[in-house]
Amino acid sequence: MTSPPGEPRRVAYLYILPAFAIYAAFLLWPIGRAVQFSLYDWDGLSVGTWAGLDNYLAIVADEGLRGAFGHALVLIVFYSVFPLVIGLALAAILNHAKVRGLAFFRTVVFLPQVIAMVVVAVVWRRVYAPDGSLNSLLSALGLDALTRGWLGDYAFALPAVGVVGTWFETGLVTVLLLAGMSRVPADLYEAARLDGAGAVREFFSVTLPSVRAEIAVALTLTMIAALRTFDLVYVTTRGGPGESTSVPSYEVYHRAFGLGQVGSAAAIGVTLTVLIFVVSFGVNRFADRRLT
Repeated sequence: MTSPPGEPRRVAYLYILPAFAIYAAFLLWPIGRAVQFSLYDWDGLSVGTWAGLDNYLAIVADEGLRGAFGHALVLIVFYSVFPLVIGLALAAILNHAKVRGLAFFRTVVFLPQVIAMVVVAVVWRRVYAPDGSLNSLLSALGLDALTRGWLGDYAFALPAVGVVGTWFETGLVTVLLLAGMSRVPADLYEAARLDGAGAVREFFSVTLPSVRAEIAVALTLTMIAALRTFDLVYVTTRGGPGESTSVPSYEVYHRAFGLGQVGSAAAIGVTLTVLIFVVSFGVNRFADRRLT
């Protein structure tokens, strides 16, 4: 009797060894080195000195770093919550109404995802400029009192950056949810209508439970995008005004290449990696529990 492929078990490991070697070389090894650097006070050029956990403790003690992580959590609302709410509404309407040219609409809505974020940031920086199109529109509507330098305003700079994230991620979320809704059996909707369910109850009783997996995927992707956002902040505000739009990814760049604090930058990067893992794991565990 011949053994099935992969037996004995040690032979099976040989099949995954090439992929694991690439994974280890380009992901595990850099992460390990980052952890090592985070334990030193090092400027990237001279000999580093042992710092232990001081760089990690500084993340808690430094008000600016705490603020950067707080800003990232605020961006989650703009990158994840708002796109999810808007995407659910758009997808439900389009799926229920059976709009003509749906494929074209999906392409148009998804279009921001294929544009480089640097290009998006440059365009929106112009929109938010004091003489940009947003202020011009407000002036044309007689709302001159609302015009301002959006990216230079301490109160509005972070929400302005967040709105760009909402615009950018809404298309992705909508397309994901449309794909999920298109797979919901029509029999479920017919049964709900026979029970006297209206459009709202039908949405909450049939549509929403049926796309939990797609919601989990959308939340995972958009939350990761919010936590690791760098290019948008770098091009539009450089973390300003002051530190009102600084985020962890920008702090990694600023401290490593601007201030020469490589150890501190590595500690922020490692902390951000752990935070992203925890958020992704939590979302998927919640989704798995609700699906079982």
